[in-house]
Amino acid sequence: MRDVRAIRDAADMFMQLDFKYGGGHGHKALRHYFRHEVLPLLDASYSQKVGTALFSAAAEVSQLLAWTAYDTGNHHLAHRYLTSTLRLTQVIDDRMFGARILGNLSHQANYLGNHTQAIQLARAAVEGAKGRATPRAMANYAAMEARALSNAGDGIAASQAMRDAERHFERADTAEDPAWLSYFDEAELMGELCHCFRDLKMRREAVEQAQRAVDSTDPKYARTLGFCRMVLAQSQLLNGELEAAVTTASLAVDGGDSLQSNRFQRYVTDFQNEVSVHAANPAVAAFNEKVHDALARLEEDDE
Repeated sequence: MRDVRAIRDAADMFMQLDFKYGGGHGHKALRHYFRHEVLPLLDASYSQKVGTALFSAAAEVSQLLAWTAYDTGNHHLAHRYLTSTLRLTQVIDDRMFGARILGNLSHQANYLGNHTQAIQLARAAVEGAKGRATPRAMANYAAMEARALSNAGDGIAASQAMRDAERHFERADTAEDPAWLSYFDEAELMGELCHCFRDLKMRREAVEQAQRAVDSTDPKYARTLGFCRMVLAQSQLLNGELEAAVTTASLAVDGGDSLQSNRFQRYVTDFQNEVSVHAANPAVAAFNEKVHDALARLEEDDE
């Protein structure tokens, strides 16, 4: 059990690095730790209690490895780690964490534009976890379904999934959650839902929800805050508020230029494409220059 505690402490440390600096910061070190410190333990002999705890801790590290690979844009490796993590959860019959992995796979499929697959994976997470997961976890899985449905343009089903997520979250404090779910607070839920409103082109709701997400997100979750600010900027743009949108996006870049996150960079690039029709606007030109300088600094740091 001492080994299990050590693995969980290491996973927590790497997770904090991931949230603050992006997946690229600790991925190689985490991969080395998983290969040389975690995997060899799985071949040892132990009691059922220790074995279950050990496989559970290993699954948490493996999931984090997948996320860091996903965040750096290595989608093949991320998918491989996610599917192997899913097998680890099946070994110990952890339906709740297994559903979490299905939700992660849905998140990745959605990001890559595979909307049908994203919906199927998210629904598999929701169905597979029924009766085996806490309300907070169910809110997370329903939010993944809402994200996938919104990106596919199914407003009716997406709205129902969003209501389901909010309904589950209202009961979030009625059960004891595992440590790996501690990050999923109200701000995180609002962050997921503001993506939905943006994708459904619900302009007023998108701005309101994104602003609430920005205001509520703890700055220690720097990447999440960056995402929410970029969604707020895109939502303001939907509303025709060009200058406000550029100001918001500039704040995101100021706070996120040290993030080694391909996902964050894509949010920024998507926004640049959306405002490209206003390229002659001085505020837009200044923003593009800011992004160029931030990316140049990142490249210098990598050298």
